[in-house]
Amino acid sequence: MATIAVVGTGYVGLAAGACLAELGHRVSCSDVDGDKVRLLRAGKVDIIEPGLGELVRSGLANGRLRFLTTPTVTDADFVFLCVPTPMAADGGADLSAVTSVMRQIGDQLPPGCVVVNKSTVPVGTATMLSESLNGRVPVVSNPEFLREGSAVHDFLHPDRIVVGSDDLTAARRVAELYAALPAPVLVTSTASAELIKYAANSFLAVKLSYANAIAELCERLGADVADVVKGVGQDHRIGESFLRAGPGWGGSCLPKDTSALLRTASAAGQHFSLLEAAIATNVRQHSRVVAKIRGALGGELRGARICLLGLAFKAGTNDMRDSPALAVAATLAAEGAELTGYDPVVTADVPGLRVVDDPYEAVKDAGVIVLLTEWPEFRGLEWTAIRALAAGDVVVDARNHLDPTVVTAAGMRWWGIGCSRGVDTRDT
Repeated sequence: MATIAVVGTGYVGLAAGACLAELGHRVSCSDVDGDKVRLLRAGKVDIIEPGLGELVRSGLANGRLRFLTTPTVTDADFVFLCVPTPMAADGGADLSAVTSVMRQIGDQLPPGCVVVNKSTVPVGTATMLSESLNGRVPVVSNPEFLREGSAVHDFLHPDRIVVGSDDLTAARRVAELYAALPAPVLVTSTASAELIKYAANSFLAVKLSYANAIAELCERLGADVADVVKGVGQDHRIGESFLRAGPGWGGSCLPKDTSALLRTASAAGQHFSLLEAAIATNVRQHSRVVAKIRGALGGELRGARICLLGLAFKAGTNDMRDSPALAVAATLAAEGAELTGYDPVVTADVPGLRVVDDPYEAVKDAGVIVLLTEWPEFRGLEWTAIRALAAGDVVVDARNHLDPTVVTAAGMRWWGIGCSRGVDTRDT
């Protein structure tokens, strides 16, 4: 059983801390947000993450998990850095939180301690941190591969565990923390470990953009993207995951990580045109959804009343960071549309958008209804009632989530992504 200090209680830090405590380690999680710490001490988790609240409360009850406002590292065997690395103005990763934490705790690290970087950082960060510590304690790169909405499952049932260090003893010690998990462990250099995270996320972004490019081609040729990607994904060399057409990818990872990898490649003298194209395709997808909405309204958005179903970047989370729904909403609002939105877990105000707490309130007098997040509850809506409430009869399903036969049986028109229904190529 190890003593672990986790710095940061966002999605990664809180999931890592709670799961490491579940594995039997003594874990302290710290965060600068005092209000969040008070909630966590009471066993209250304010992010939507299945199983996480239960693990936090279990860890508090058995004494293996505690929450602090200041990192306590003087007795730590391992210090996990789980702080944000958002996109900087130049497109690279903003490492200010990482460097700030290291300035705060660097002199307090005890001999034999290992610094474990779980934050997503550019190649060379571990080396930089080690140099800032004058090599006094080893720095290990241990990237996370957690999906929002399934972070607990992903941590406890990983596809692989990546540990990067130039100190083999330190790498083995970190790997031992996960000994109870049935997953292969890849021990490599810090540079390779740091690049693995960016390479993995960027590949997923490329795959999603490819699916959306194929969806556009399906519309132009009269094919159905659902059948096309099913036929492609059943090839075991490709796989079905991340091949679903939609309004574009977003969230806390893919946008910033693709941008950071582009920046890294450019600094190394490489023109990463494939990744550039994937990002451009993603931006274009937002415009294609707006074009469908414009087409449903006869070409004019100004003054149109539009209902948006779903605001989170994907179902299963309340995270709206870089949500494609908000990108679409921003364009619609800029062109003068009047927007009303509903999301099962999002209640915060959104600029240019009135958020209500009932889907039937959201659809009242709407000239078009747009589904932007694939929440299961939307499939159970009473579409006959919606038809009576809405002013228009078109549902733009940007996730191909609804059953078209149910929608059309209610007297509405279903326009999906990547199929011949609802095609409008005037602005694409």
